[in-house]
Amino acid sequence: MSVWSRRRLLGVAAAGAAAAVARRVPVFAAPRPDSGTDRGEYEPWLEIDAGALRRNVAEVSRLVAGRPVFAVVKNNGYGLGLETVGPLLDPLPTVAGLAVVKADEAFRLRDAGVHQPVLVMGLVSDEEALELARRDVRLAPFAQDAGEQLARISRRLGRSVPVHLYLDTGMNRLGMPYYRAGPWIRDLAARREVTIEGTFMSFTEDLAFDPEQLQRFRALAHELRGSGVQLGKLHAASSHGLFFRREAYLDMVRPGLVLYGAYPSGAAELELAQLAPAFRLKARVVDVQQLRTGDSASYDRAYTASKPTWIAILPAGHADGYPRGAVTGCQVLIRNRLYPVIAAVSASHTIVEVGDLQTVEVGDEATLVGPDRPEITPNAVAQRAGVSVYDVLMHLSALLPKRVVQG
Repeated sequence: MSVWSRRRLLGVAAAGAAAAVARRVPVFAAPRPDSGTDRGEYEPWLEIDAGALRRNVAEVSRLVAGRPVFAVVKNNGYGLGLETVGPLLDPLPTVAGLAVVKADEAFRLRDAGVHQPVLVMGLVSDEEALELARRDVRLAPFAQDAGEQLARISRRLGRSVPVHLYLDTGMNRLGMPYYRAGPWIRDLAARREVTIEGTFMSFTEDLAFDPEQLQRFRALAHELRGSGVQLGKLHAASSHGLFFRREAYLDMVRPGLVLYGAYPSGAAELELAQLAPAFRLKARVVDVQQLRTGDSASYDRAYTASKPTWIAILPAGHADGYPRGAVTGCQVLIRNRLYPVIAAVSASHTIVEVGDLQTVEVGDEATLVGPDRPEITPNAVAQRAGVSVYDVLMHLSALLPKRVVQG
C-alpha cells in the first residue's frame, strides 16, 4: 500500500463518509507504506494513535478523581482532524461532551456521527443558533439579549434550549462580565425556554491572577445557588488548570491539549499525569545525496558541509505544520536513529544530516513528531524550535492525510 494523495483522499471522502458515520469511525487515509519497490506517492501524513488518546483521557479522569471530562476539540481537533478525533472520543465513558468554538465545527462533529453533547463556546448568528439547537448542540450565551434570542429559538423548535452560560471573570475576551451577571443569569434561569446545563469561565493562565478569577466565579455561583438558581455543572479548568489550579476542578473539567498527549508549559515537571503523544507526523525520504566539502544546502546556503556528508530530504515543511525553527536543535527519527534537522525548513521540505555514511534510503519512513523518543515529542519539538507546544499541534495542516492505528 502507498500513501494516498490529498487529491485522491478528497475524491473518496464523499463516497466513504456515510459508511464511516454508520460505523462511528472517522474517514481517514494514508495506509502505512511498505518497503517494496512500488512506493507510490511521497506525501507527509498524520498517524493518530487511538489507544494513546484513550489512555490520556483515562489519565485525566484519574487526575480529576472521576469528574466528567468535557473534551475540547476546537481548531480541527488540535490539528489532528476534527472528524478523526471526535468519533474516537465520543464513545469513551468518561467523556461527557465535546467543545468547539465555531458553529461549523459543531456541524462537522454531528455529520461525523458524534452523539455526545457538543458545546459551541463562541458567538453564533441567529440562523446558526437555530440550526445548532435543532441538531441538539449546546449554545454558550453571553450577550445581554441572550434571553430573547433563546426564547425565539425555543418557540421555533417547540422545546427548551440547552445552554452553558459563559462568564467572564477577568479574561476580557468573551463572556458576560461577572460583576453584572447576577440579574442576567436570574432572568435566563426563570425562562422555561432555557435549560441551563452548565456555567463556565476561562482562566488567563496568569498564576498570580487565576485565584482571583476563580474566587469571583465561585462567589457568584455560591450566591445564585444559595437563592435556588440552577447553574448546572460548573467548569473552569482547561489543560493548564488541571496541573496548576487543582481547586478549579469544580463539577467538570474542560481539557484540550493534554488529551492529545502534550503538556502545558511547565506541567510535565509536576509529574501529576503520564501522557503520551497521540499522533505522529510522518513522511518518507524522497532523496539521499552526498554533499562534497564546501557544498551548501537550501535557501541562502543555510548549511555548508565541512566535509563529505550525506543528507536526506523529507517532503514535509512549514506548510504542513513542521516549525521553521526546527533547525535550532530538532531531530527526526529514521530507522530507529535520530538525525539533526539542518539548513532551513522550507514550505514543503526538511533536510536532515545523515553523516559520514549513507544509513538511510529513499522510501524510509521518518517521524518528525511523535511519542517514540523523548527528543521528538510535541513538547520537545516546541522547546527546541522556540515555539509554543500549541503551535506544534494546531499548525498541523488540515490537508494532511490521516491514518488511525490502535496503539
